[in-house]
Amino acid sequence: MTARILFVICSFLILPLTQASDMAKEKRWEAQVVDALIVGEGTKLKAGNTEFLAIFAEHTTEKAMGGAIILHGIGVHPAWPEVIQPLRTGLPDHGWATLSLQMPILKNEAQSEDYAPLFDAVPGRIQAGVDYLKKQGIQNIVIVAHSLGASMAAYYLAEKPDAAVTAFVAVGMSVHKSDKKMDSSLHLRKITLPVLDIYGSRDLDQVLKSTKDRATAANKAKNKRYTQLKIEGADHFFNNMDAVLVKRVRGWLAKHAAGTEIKK
Repeated sequence: MTARILFVICSFLILPLTQASDMAKEKRWEAQVVDALIVGEGTKLKAGNTEFLAIFAEHTTEKAMGGAIILHGIGVHPAWPEVIQPLRTGLPDHGWATLSLQMPILKNEAQSEDYAPLFDAVPGRIQAGVDYLKKQGIQNIVIVAHSLGASMAAYYLAEKPDAAVTAFVAVGMSVHKSDKKMDSSLHLRKITLPVLDIYGSRDLDQVLKSTKDRATAANKAKNKRYTQLKIEGADHFFNNMDAVLVKRVRGWLAKHAAGTEIKK
């Protein structure tokens, strides 16, 4: 074996097994989403060297409550019609500006566990969203996230989140034990912000079976501001229950995270 071949093999073996977001898929989503926007405006944010899509929608009320960063689930986009679209377009009518972020994604056939390497890119994207809202004069910021996006948000909040983030709404969050980065029960042990853990009675098995784990984790964090809420009849995507989802989320935010920090 030549020295050159040996060097190449050794270099491969010591490289970290990382995986990047499917940027080609992100671009395809962006082209489809931005042209179809009725509520909100597309903008580009940057995390490190990576540019990604975000959709900003101003609050439509006289009184401003704050800004909500919206995070989608596995493999989709920031205007996804299920859960994400109702929240990002509905919350502005209750005083919340929304910023829906494109999170790292993989090809359609990828499974949840395949996303573990992408979690390294999560904090940068969320922080870019926080920084963007601050530049709009918004100081009271919450995160509202669905499914895998909720696990991503929990990962961010368990590390060193920006102090401007004052509350967290997790919709249909599960516990992925296959990787510590994806294990929301581990992250909830470090989160002391007000948390609404909302899910449907007809949710995915992995969501329903981990309700106790999530509640126990919050208890270990001594988080008395953690609330677990089951919505009867709702599935993982709150099909035909968009209004109920928005009502529950905005009602909880009004009680636990309302502010008047948007300066115009």
